[in-house]
Amino acid sequence: MIDVDMAPIWQANWSEHKPEGITPIWLDWLLEAGSLTARLQRTGRAFSLHLVRQQDIELPAFLQQRWQTRHGLLREVVLLLDQQPCIYAQSFLPDHTVLALQPLAMLGAVPLGHYIFTQPELSRSTIEIAEFAEGLQLPGLGVLPQLWGRRSYFTLSQHELLVQELYLPALTEFI
Repeated sequence: MIDVDMAPIWQANWSEHKPEGITPIWLDWLLEAGSLTARLQRTGRAFSLHLVRQQDIELPAFLQQRWQTRHGLLREVVLLLDQQPCIYAQSFLPDHTVLALQPLAMLGAVPLGHYIFTQPELSRSTIEIAEFAEGLQLPGLGVLPQLWGRRSYFTLSQHELLVQELYLPALTEFI
């Protein structure tokens, strides 16, 4: 598991204060308000999902504090286009969300976005963006160069989950 709080700064106002070195197209992808899965599929390339792991965990401290529970579910996936890893995504669900929204714990190789973006009561927090320094290691992907990532909280039927997505170098070929 990568440390979801390891980025130097998670910032919510990047649309107003664009960081140096980020192109408008990257910023547009990072601030995508809809389903990232759907946007990847709209590229017309062969989309697939690789389930890296799904397991019960002790939640990171900041999530324990936010959700007032120690345990939850971690789901890590890689979203691929033409067999190239483009997005590394983590979903954190506190135990009470898993109990209330059991389909989320049984997605397998189905993208999370296929479920949550069809729910009429879905709400999303502000998207936060961060730059990850070169050297991050992800399972099956090795040591990576500098990356951009985003995270946001989703609420379904008053139950919250955190989704964090890291944009991998291969995505550049498709956007």
